[in-house]
Amino acid sequence: MSSSTPSFPAQIELTGEGLVLRAWAESDLGAMPALFDHPDIAYWTPIVSPFDDEAARTRLERSRQLHAEGTALLLAITVDGGAPLGEVMLKRAPEGTELGYAVGPAHRGQGLAARAVRVMAAYAFDQLGVDQVILELEAENASSVAVATGTGFRLLDVPLIKGEEKGRPYVLQTWGFDRP
Repeated sequence: MSSSTPSFPAQIELTGEGLVLRAWAESDLGAMPALFDHPDIAYWTPIVSPFDDEAARTRLERSRQLHAEGTALLLAITVDGGAPLGEVMLKRAPEGTELGYAVGPAHRGQGLAARAVRVMAAYAFDQLGVDQVILELEAENASSVAVATGTGFRLLDVPLIKGEEKGRPYVLQTWGFDRP
């Protein structure tokens, strides 16, 4: 991170859209496997699978490390600052400021991902001064395409990102949302 890039505050809590996005805490460790140990999350995201208690501890520690380095924020999606319902991520990278999310299977269908993306994008624009945020997703992931289109992202005319994760090939499209 360059010295001209604003750092993340040590303590962060973002509110809006009926949500409270907050740092993961020790008290969330027991809830994390129910959120992340699911075939959809295993298939569409790089989140480790199976996601057990050890994976939860590792994710909490990694979240804290990335936050301290100023390279990424992984925040719990909550409605009141309490029980986590999913996660939203903001990652700084040379190719842009990327957002990502995962919502626990029991909490889907409530617009949590779209609302969390809008709150995180507003933070990136207003507090970090970025001009664009991006989502990288597979065209076949209908739920994520719906989040992208429903939150004002547009498909960018940039090369596809091809790779392999967990033994399966993937092709990611890049969607962008510009500062309002």
